[in-house]
Amino acid sequence: MNLHNESLYKYFINNEQTSGHQSLIFGLRELNSTEIFQFCLENSSIINPPITNQPFYFTSNYELRIYTSACYYLDKNNQWKSDGLIVGPLTNHYQIQCFSNHLTSFAGGFIILPAPINWNYVFTNADFMKNKTVYLTIIFVSIIYIILMIYARFNDKKDIEKLGVTPLLDNYKLDQYFYQILVFTGQRINAGTESKVQFILSGDNDETHVRTFTGPHRKIFQRSGIDAFIITVPKSLGLLNYIRIWHDNSGKGSSASWFLKYIIVTDLQTMEKFHFISQRWFAVEKDDGFIERILPVASEMEKRAFFYMLSKKAYHNVSDGHLWFSIFSRPSSNKFTRIQRCTCCFVLLFSSMLLNIMYYDLSVEANMSKKTVGNSLSIGPLYITPQQIVIDVMVELFSLIPSLLIVQFFRRIRTRQQISPLRQALYKLRPSLQIQKNIHLTKKKQCELTFSWWCLFIAYGLSFIIIAISIFFIIARGIEFGDLKTRKWLTSVLTGIFSSILLTEPIKIICLAIFFACFCRNMNDDKETSEYIDDNEIDLDNDEDYFHSIENDSLFISQSTKYINRLNRNEVAYAREQRLKEIQIWSIIREFIIYLIFLILICLITYLNRDQNSFFQVQHLRKYFFNTKQTDYNYIQISTINKYWNWLENSFISNLRAQQWYNGDQPRYLNGFINDKSNRLIGWSTMRQLRIKTSLCSDQRLISTCKNDYSLFNEEKYSFQPGWINKTTEEYSSSILKAFKYSTSNELDTYMYIGKRGIHSGNGYVYEFRGRLFDIKSNLSLLHKLGWIDERTRAIFIQLTLYNPNVQLFTSVTFLIEFLSTGSISPTARFEPINFYVFTSIIQLVCIIIYMGFIIYFMIIEIGLLYQLKLKYFSKFWSLIELGIIICSWGSVGVYIWGFKEFNRISSLFQKTNGYVYINLQFSVYINDLLTFLLGFCCFFGLIKLIYLCRFNQRLLLFSQTLKYAGKQLISFSFMFSIVFISFLCLFYLLFVSNISSCSSLLETSQMLFEMTLMKFDTSQLIEANAFLGPFCFTLFIFLIVFICLSMFLSIINGSFRRARENKFEDHEIFSFMLKKFLYWTGLKNLSRSEIQEEQDSRMRSQYFDSIENFPDKIDQLLEAINKVYIDQKSELLRLKKAGV
Repeated sequence: MNLHNESLYKYFINNEQTSGHQSLIFGLRELNSTEIFQFCLENSSIINPPITNQPFYFTSNYELRIYTSACYYLDKNNQWKSDGLIVGPLTNHYQIQCFSNHLTSFAGGFIILPAPINWNYVFTNADFMKNKTVYLTIIFVSIIYIILMIYARFNDKKDIEKLGVTPLLDNYKLDQYFYQILVFTGQRINAGTESKVQFILSGDNDETHVRTFTGPHRKIFQRSGIDAFIITVPKSLGLLNYIRIWHDNSGKGSSASWFLKYIIVTDLQTMEKFHFISQRWFAVEKDDGFIERILPVASEMEKRAFFYMLSKKAYHNVSDGHLWFSIFSRPSSNKFTRIQRCTCCFVLLFSSMLLNIMYYDLSVEANMSKKTVGNSLSIGPLYITPQQIVIDVMVELFSLIPSLLIVQFFRRIRTRQQISPLRQALYKLRPSLQIQKNIHLTKKKQCELTFSWWCLFIAYGLSFIIIAISIFFIIARGIEFGDLKTRKWLTSVLTGIFSSILLTEPIKIICLAIFFACFCRNMNDDKETSEYIDDNEIDLDNDEDYFHSIENDSLFISQSTKYINRLNRNEVAYAREQRLKEIQIWSIIREFIIYLIFLILICLITYLNRDQNSFFQVQHLRKYFFNTKQTDYNYIQISTINKYWNWLENSFISNLRAQQWYNGDQPRYLNGFINDKSNRLIGWSTMRQLRIKTSLCSDQRLISTCKNDYSLFNEEKYSFQPGWINKTTEEYSSSILKAFKYSTSNELDTYMYIGKRGIHSGNGYVYEFRGRLFDIKSNLSLLHKLGWIDERTRAIFIQLTLYNPNVQLFTSVTFLIEFLSTGSISPTARFEPINFYVFTSIIQLVCIIIYMGFIIYFMIIEIGLLYQLKLKYFSKFWSLIELGIIICSWGSVGVYIWGFKEFNRISSLFQKTNGYVYINLQFSVYINDLLTFLLGFCCFFGLIKLIYLCRFNQRLLLFSQTLKYAGKQLISFSFMFSIVFISFLCLFYLLFVSNISSCSSLLETSQMLFEMTLMKFDTSQLIEANAFLGPFCFTLFIFLIVFICLSMFLSIINGSFRRARENKFEDHEIFSFMLKKFLYWTGLKNLSRSEIQEEQDSRMRSQYFDSIENFPDKIDQLLEAINKVYIDQKSELLRLKKAGV
């Protein structure tokens, strides 16, 4: 068996051969070269195998598996027996084949167990340097676990601070009625606020005065936060109707805005809940710009609305249900802490890694043999075997069960203290509430299984035991695998884990949220709310610092005089204007930084794809092959067929093989190198000819047959004998015969080629420069004599592939000689250096991945603009530039992947043949050219967009606005100019096509006319061509094009420039505002008295409003004063009554 082959070899011994034997001896050794020739190459049967006691060392790696299988049947006495059963030769470690000579039912094993660990090998080879991958993996994962534990502990402490139920500072000490207010801040970016929030709560019986949410010991209204407050009122407000809530916009920057999800008010006497749904911004710069809203009590229909339920369920499922995400977004009220979640995550991670590495060999072998297993299920190109299903199910179950049990164990552990100090104080004031609470807790405990607080240590102990066992066996199996195989396993397991965390779990959570929002809209099952209202669900052991207990601080502080800061309409408008300017400034700065990074990334990818040695490589090969110093062998000066044969036989052939050194020494270790001793020839060079068919002339009066120029339709496609004849009696070598045999492009692995004089196919008649140098020269001389190149030859391609190991550059070399029907010869050559190592560069790969992230980001922005602007999007110039960047970027990524696959194909072919086979890089050259083309346009569009980013510069702004205003007029002018220019193009081409080389084609004529427009043309050629028509046509062209058309063009530009200069631009004002803010912030410029006075005047103008607008506030203040006098008098009468006065 050939160990270089990855096939599986099997030696089977059935139970009939082993009967009567107690043991078997199995031997394996490697044959030497003599034994290979004797026993393998001569196809002789081995009668006496070469068995010896001498030690042998293997030069190739191999794996050996020995397993036993058996077939049994159950007899009448319920005993398992094997007589009459034979194990078949198709038995393997996945299935058992049994032959029976009786009709008794028989059975075989079905449980797939991992291979046992060779502990002797593990302890012998447990060196760190031999097994760096597995050791570094465990160390790296452990470090991540420690870092996440520190992060989790820090945030768990912060979560405890968020759990405080804060009594409002403006609670009155004699108020006897209590309400709990839960405020839910949204999860959107900048949803939290630092502004002062005030409200008025209104019911059927009464309403509160203006109350202020305060948190003297902790921050309130943070993003994704839930804040609980206790408000006291003199008497019950009755059924609540609405809450009027606002803030004073006093926060700095984005901290002024606030996104309120909803508010839940609970009557602590009756435990009745009232929901106030907002789902709106309180921000001057977002939504409708309002910072004050009236929220009515939500009805049952509103509370069961789909989007309301979906927002609650989706966030709670992601923040609490996704184990990995919950480390960072865990609800602060949940007793399942971040540290516990982090521990459960790593229990799941290590158990998954353990089971994957234990079953890795079995799963790989199942995948390798899935197409050969008879009972596999085929679905298109996919094959599924029962072994694969069993292995996957076992791995998933065995990894899920311990993690699931640990998670539930942690979730059901009770805290030491179940009622907070604040609740205890409230229960002392209201004993009836305590009775109801105890009943509620009793019912809850009866329906839920929980564990005592000390079980927490057991849960941590079990977690660390599972992690330690997993680490031990992962290291053992990794040592057994070896470092290379461990890397393959690590890639496989990391791909599975990340796809599960980032793809599978989020999709599952979103689908569950949608399902529950559609079909299970149970308002009582509100975990987010119940955890705050029910203190038994909150861990408040160390929370005394954040509660105002009766002993330390008075729960009810006397009401103090407060200032009600409610912005009027003008103040809101002024704040909105200033905030929008600040947002625009930060948006501009962010856009500029992001795009600058993106542009640097484009340049890195583009210029990393170019090799600095490419130019020197091409320059060297041109001088080497063209041989310009010798006029007889100069490739560029070839003008006849004889000169071409002369260059081919005397210059090109001698350069294909490494010759003697300058001092006469023979070239050593340069087998396969060309004569420059630096470039190695990959395989051999090929010479391919394209011929045409003979056809009848259109005018047959002089000559009947003609030989036209080459085209794809008149190409000769028949095979001939040497000498371009149909039959021959002489014998020739295979290389000569092949040179006259037609081959297709699929057979030759060649592609279409665009030459200087036309497009050529990849077919043709091929001669290969193979063998010794003497044989090649002899064959070329014979081809010359046989007239291989004749009057029907239209193109000769010489193609070779070189590799320079010094600079790691492949070079595709193509020499093309085109024979025209006029008899002239046009020699061209193309040298295309390719650096395939770009595709294996880590820097290039990282840049490509980050680049794709940027493209996805820009696509999201452009899709939003397209949805907003509809068809107007395509009329904007900068939108087209963005589309160009996106299309070219995705195209370059696709071509990069295409090139990577082509590189793998070529590298595998090179590895198999060690470079001794012809490898055509023509297709790789096309891919490289396409990639260069796309990356070049990416850089072009990217640099053009810099003009848009620098639009705050007044000169650039004038330039872009001038082009914008002149757009329509320039289109009309271009149409008129094209007509005039094409007229002169036809005139000059028809008059001077045979006299002036610059007018030999339409393209060259147009180039000449543009040079005349720029006044960079020598008129002597026109005078020599025709003394009258030349100067006349030139004068007419200058008058119409230069004097008239260009003057019209300048007039259009001047008018648009004047119009652009007269307009004021908002972008320039934003830039001035941004510059002023920057100078004030850095202290480089201080506000002058006039500027201070102007800013104060603008603020005063914004704060001015009619007195009628202030009337509701004045009435509120009056009612508040009356209410205060009434309550003070009532309390005084009560005090006098108690004193007996």
